[in-house]
Amino acid sequence: MLVANHTSMLDIMLMLYISKNPFVFVGKKELATIPLFGFFYKRVCILVDRKDPKSRIAVYRSVQNRLKQHLSICIFPEGGVPDEEIVLDSFKDGAFRMAIAHNIPVVPMTFYDCKKRFSWSFFSGNPGTLRVKVHNFFNTDLLKSESTSILREEVRNLILHDLKEDKRNA
Repeated sequence: MLVANHTSMLDIMLMLYISKNPFVFVGKKELATIPLFGFFYKRVCILVDRKDPKSRIAVYRSVQNRLKQHLSICIFPEGGVPDEEIVLDSFKDGAFRMAIAHNIPVVPMTFYDCKKRFSWSFFSGNPGTLRVKVHNFFNTDLLKSESTSILREEVRNLILHDLKEDKRNA
């Protein structure tokens, strides 16, 4: 399960670039309505309607099928964070619940520069390097579903610490 902070449209391309293994995104259904982008998005993602419990259950089955095809799964547990002032928003449970249910490791990544290179504001940012740190895996083989929130917060705190440390050293 690949997870990273999500503050820019660059995050998707950066994840595609940085991951050594083939993977599929799990993403919100609403993005499939964006002209042109939506056409491709719905063909390469597992779509989820977060308000529909049946959709969330269907995602579990789709993830299981993709794992059998030897694909990794990528979820941005933060959702999208359009607010420029938020360093790292709270994480949703889905990625961590699925990692535990399917007994797959969580691979946290910190994306340091995407927000300042190309944030959600359309005419923002500037050219430059995009830095990424791929952290050690979090194994889930001994975890039960009750550990979801602990795993979620450990991963979030790891990424948040990195982002704050990077900001301090800038």
